[in-house]
Amino acid sequence: MAKLERASKEERILRITSFLPQLTVGQLIWMERIAGQFTRKCTFIRDLRSSVISSDAIMDDFGDASRIHHCFTDEPFTKDKFEYVLVNVSNYYGFTSEKSKYNTPGADVLIEGERFSLKTQADRNLRLNTINIHKYMELGRGDWSDVEIQLEGLTNQFLHHLDNYDRIIILRNIGKPSPSNPHWKYELVEIPKELLQEVKIGKYEMITDSIQNPKPGYCRVFDGPDGTLKFELYFDGGTERKLKINKIDKSLCYIHATWEFIVNELDEE
Repeated sequence: MAKLERASKEERILRITSFLPQLTVGQLIWMERIAGQFTRKCTFIRDLRSSVISSDAIMDDFGDASRIHHCFTDEPFTKDKFEYVLVNVSNYYGFTSEKSKYNTPGADVLIEGERFSLKTQADRNLRLNTINIHKYMELGRGDWSDVEIQLEGLTNQFLHHLDNYDRIIILRNIGKPSPSNPHWKYELVEIPKELLQEVKIGKYEMITDSIQNPKPGYCRVFDGPDGTLKFELYFDGGTERKLKINKIDKSLCYIHATWEFIVNELDEE
């Protein structure tokens, strides 16, 4: 959303109606579909403590951007669209926001001086109670062959990467329309940076029987010596050498907002 002047609702209605006679039939069909989408039932919910979705207006505008997106595609929101909408909506409501400069390590956007790393998740078989980030960062440098202690060096790369931003939020597509359920559903979740820093006390495992070179491995963080898994780093070997974060316990994270809505074709009369 571009930053607009503060025109009244009545002024905006007059402006829109003045455009309509100039539009082609095809353009009017698209306009009708978008306008009709805004009249359909939706459920937007935010945590009133959220500092990111900090007002109903921000919540509504972010959700409406998602609804417009799905007027044109059945593919989930991508990371670049997430960045664009969050920055523009935040700016419109008076928060100083901008996308980070190209190739800035870690941070994707800045909002009121805070550095955010933004992620998206739209797995086919997404689990509601755990979060997976399939490509968190590249691991192109550092010693890495088949010795478990080398995973500590890769973990230090990850910890250094965390220093480049203050907060981590992920937009998850947790509901895609099906014959039994016509709704799209998204949730915005913050993964505490302090949680991920617990890799300092993680347990390592090198998968020595893998055919990959370098060998893949894990760093797992548990809730106490005999506790449940909080999350795991997966060091994906082979040619890509990337880091995944799997099985993050969502109960340890913070849900800022959820958006649920239906997108239907307009009936032709």
